[in-house]
Amino acid sequence: MNKNIFLFCIVVLLLFLKGNAQNILKTEKLSDTSSVSQLALYDLKQSIKGIGYSFTRPFHWKKKDFSTMGTIAIGSLILSTIDDESSAMFIRNEPHVPNFFQEAGTRFGKPQVYFIVNAALYGTGLFTKSEKLRKTSILIISSSVTTGVIQSLAKTTFGRARPSQNIKSKEFRFWSKEPGFHSLPSGHTVLSMTMAHSIAKQFKNPWSKLSVYTIGSIAPISRLFSGAHWLTDVGIATVLSIVVVDSIDNFLFKTNAYDYPKREKLISWNFSFSGKKIGLVGRF
Repeated sequence: MNKNIFLFCIVVLLLFLKGNAQNILKTEKLSDTSSVSQLALYDLKQSIKGIGYSFTRPFHWKKKDFSTMGTIAIGSLILSTIDDESSAMFIRNEPHVPNFFQEAGTRFGKPQVYFIVNAALYGTGLFTKSEKLRKTSILIISSSVTTGVIQSLAKTTFGRARPSQNIKSKEFRFWSKEPGFHSLPSGHTVLSMTMAHSIAKQFKNPWSKLSVYTIGSIAPISRLFSGAHWLTDVGIATVLSIVVVDSIDNFLFKTNAYDYPKREKLISWNFSFSGKKIGLVGRF
């Protein structure tokens, strides 16, 4: 019930903004001398605009975007052919995984911990008036709301069985309310990769980026070992997080909402498959 109310509020908010965005969300970039309350209000407006942009972006997709979605869909179908075997392998090796690894993955993927961490990040940026920290936090929260709504709807819509149900990966119960049939996509992966990708984008050094992504991958991998998700659940959740974060980040960059360094080099993400190889490739 709470989830339905939340989704309803998001829809109402988007419809409201569609007709009133010019007046309500009209903002001018603030200076370092602005008060904390002014900065907080400015950031709130940027968050709302970022969320609205991400939800309406599909209506502006071009041929290239639809081709990318087609590639992701086909790649996901190919990856799903090894879901049963890969899940059996992960679950079989779970006893050999350190307890702290599993515990860390489970805890970090929880919404409560996730938002506490981001609140601390934003609070630090707000009271120290660090635009980089504020921008990073706004990117995280805007992307989290978007991916959160999408993954919540998808879980219920698809009703995919979890590996822990001891049935095949192709078992679906559409519109199921049973937790055991809320496998696709992985919520822990959506949260951890959304934060990891948002933070990694703030670094230029490839090794720093790799370190952030490594930490962000703990939750997804731990969920595979615990039998909570299939490999495709994690893969699709990762792609969803990357696409949404990149979309909102580009929006904030184009609207000059915050100071961005010159983008000489970006990571180009591609979902590729050929022969017996399949994966998400990031080119620096």
